[in-house]
Amino acid sequence: MDFGTLIQKRRSVRAYKPDPVETEKLEQILEAARAAPTAANRQAVKLMVVYTQGREDELKRIYSADWFAKAPIVICACGVPSKNWVRGDGKNYNDVDVSIVMDHLILQATDLGLGTCWIAAFDPVAAKEVLGIPEGVEPIVLTPLGYADDKPHPKKRKKIEEIVVYDRW
Repeated sequence: MDFGTLIQKRRSVRAYKPDPVETEKLEQILEAARAAPTAANRQAVKLMVVYTQGREDELKRIYSADWFAKAPIVICACGVPSKNWVRGDGKNYNDVDVSIVMDHLILQATDLGLGTCWIAAFDPVAAKEVLGIPEGVEPIVLTPLGYADDKPHPKKRKKIEEIVVYDRW
């Protein structure tokens, strides 16, 4: 599908079918994430693919919504702040780089007919414990990955005039 259609089609899915995600599709999704740009091309990002079957209860420690672990896969996108590019004023691009990678991942999943939901309101301590994330690696965002089992709702977005400023504030 063309990019304009793709970005309009992308939505947050909060109900998943138990159907497995095909290996070929998962590989395409991970490749799209790998191709994402990062500051100074540091690629200080780690993606953890978690198969949910049999782990539903412990995954609910990370994010308690019932639908979260119903998808066959959950992906945790992490950054490695010590390896990220840092701007002259000290701004570490960890969160920015992980966000770009996750956006590529989510858009590729949508293009392949899979659902995702950007989850930032999770328990990072539980994520580190449950997923065995090592010291120095920071979980930034998670998404379930699977086939949607719900109907899309219309997107609510602000008018363009409310979010765009030209030339000077």
